[in-house]
Amino acid sequence: MMKARLFSRIAFISSLVLAVSACTPKLDMPAPQSGSLDLRKTIAIGGGFLSGYQNGALDEGSQHKSIPALLANQLAKADGRAGRFIQNRIPYTDGFGWNLKPWESYYVHASKLRDRTDCEGTVSLGPVKDSFPIAFAAPFLANAYDTENQNFAIPYARTVDLFLPAFGNAPLQNNTNPYYHRMASAPGTSTVLGDAVNANASFFTAWLGMEDIFDYARRGGEGAGILSPSAFEILVDSVFSQLTANGAKGVVANIPDFRVFPYYSLIPYNGATLTASKADSLNDIYDVSNLSHIRFYEGANGFVINDVNAPQGVRQIRAGEYLTLGLPLDSVKCQFMGILFSTIPDRYVIDSTEAAILDQHIAAYNQIIAQKASEYNLAFVDMHAYFARLTSGVQWDGVTTNAVFVSGGFFSLDGYHPHQKGYALLANEFIFAINAKYGATIPTLNCIDCNGVLFP
Repeated sequence: MMKARLFSRIAFISSLVLAVSACTPKLDMPAPQSGSLDLRKTIAIGGGFLSGYQNGALDEGSQHKSIPALLANQLAKADGRAGRFIQNRIPYTDGFGWNLKPWESYYVHASKLRDRTDCEGTVSLGPVKDSFPIAFAAPFLANAYDTENQNFAIPYARTVDLFLPAFGNAPLQNNTNPYYHRMASAPGTSTVLGDAVNANASFFTAWLGMEDIFDYARRGGEGAGILSPSAFEILVDSVFSQLTANGAKGVVANIPDFRVFPYYSLIPYNGATLTASKADSLNDIYDVSNLSHIRFYEGANGFVINDVNAPQGVRQIRAGEYLTLGLPLDSVKCQFMGILFSTIPDRYVIDSTEAAILDQHIAAYNQIIAQKASEYNLAFVDMHAYFARLTSGVQWDGVTTNAVFVSGGFFSLDGYHPHQKGYALLANEFIFAINAKYGATIPTLNCIDCNGVLFP
């Protein structure tokens, strides 16, 4: 009797489950379709963000997870003719990076997260980059032209550099780039754009203007200024007109606000924390030096920076101004840079004037990019809006990602370029734009084997 009741209950539950299942709608994913696109051959052109650069370097692993490589994998699902995305590989797992501080070394390995000891003897976990000796750099500096190359995104290539034959000359000459020299069809004669056009692509991914803006920002506004919007417009028009001349279609992205990047927001402008007695002692020293406009107080204080427009060329940094991640923190901690004896050099500072210049150029460039995307009938990705959302967090596949350095799940250890998981999120933004523009159903991706920040 008990068995009969038990089997009766099991049968009832089973029938109930089947009934509920029958009433639950199935989420049918649309079959991948290319819409109005011809995806037989795709290329990419731009700067570091499309090359796969991360942790301050480029290597084969990061190239395989670059935005255009990830994108090509998804495009191939909609058009089997797309095939494998071929890149000029850097076959070195430790990475080949161009040092932004050439007075230390020209090249560096990719940064790694490990214990480091500061000038006070304190050990902490943080990004560490090792120099790449010139003697070991030869294999990566030699030309390795590949006729099948599809990725013409060059780390640190400004828009104007895409047009310059000298850009491919041997490294360590003026205005040359080791990454383009490596892939150039004719170093010193060919151009990035010329090589890209000669690839005869049916579809392209372009992200222009990033290096123009952030070359200026990385230098704290030192040296050459940013290319004028009118000059930028001429160059962008030339890029798009040449790439679309044979009917190719494409997708283009605009430029985010520099404040989103940890490279410009991680170090607080008022990080000089003082006791009341230390503040008073400093004020006495500055008074004697006829620098009474510099005042310190108990608690948080702005560091002292160079400014040619300030009395005696120095003043304290203010809210709305920024210190870059290139600032030598050991010099701040143990040599009192920015507090006493030495000021913080301008190359590590984005002051209010420079911040305004960046804002103006980003706005102007983005207007031009959107206008040209419309004029040439290209898909458009609003990365400025996406990165703005990143500050408070974006969700994908149940995971929240934000712009916090190391722990946020997006930026690599250089504080500017994303890591592989971050690039995968950006690749999906390109896919959304492509689908919307061209009536395609390119599937988005969940990159299970994409790396984030690797802990020791």
